Amino acid sequence: MGGWAIATAAALAAAPAQAELVNAQNPQVIKQIVESQGWPAKIVTTEGEGPYIESSRDGLKFLVLFMNCDDAGKACKTLQFYMGFDDAKSTTLERLNEWNSGKRFGRAYRDESGDPVLEMDIDLDFAGIPRENLGEAFNTWAALMDAYHAHIYEK
Repeated sequence: MGGWAIATAAALAAAPAQAELVNAQNPQVIKQIVESQGWPAKIVTTEGEGPYIESSRDGLKFLVLFMNCDDAGKACKTLQFYMGFDDAKSTTLERLNEWNSGKRFGRAYRDESGDPVLEMDIDLDFAGIPRENLGEAFNTWAALMDAYHAHIYEK
């Protein structure tokens, strides 16, 4: 093998593989990523609204909402992870503010029913993000869910 062929082969071997990019336009792909975490996933659609995925992890239910969609509920650009506790209405605003001041990812608040809620947004606009990065976002979400549950129910 000549020097040129060896150099070309070495350059090709050193080139990084192109990562698969994922966006929020195909709920089935997001569902597969949720399931790859070992969590159940069900896509729910409502006419004229963005779809969402119902899931749970270790008994904690959550939703993956498809956001910033077109008028037909398609061509979504972002995801929002969402969970709430309807049996913890006595959680004080001070407790929620404590969470928000001490955590970088995920925001806490009370919804219109007074339930403490946790949300985390993921921007998948333009070309999307690497599949591995979205998997890591789900890992972050899992850690936040556990920590938020403990924070809300801590005596």
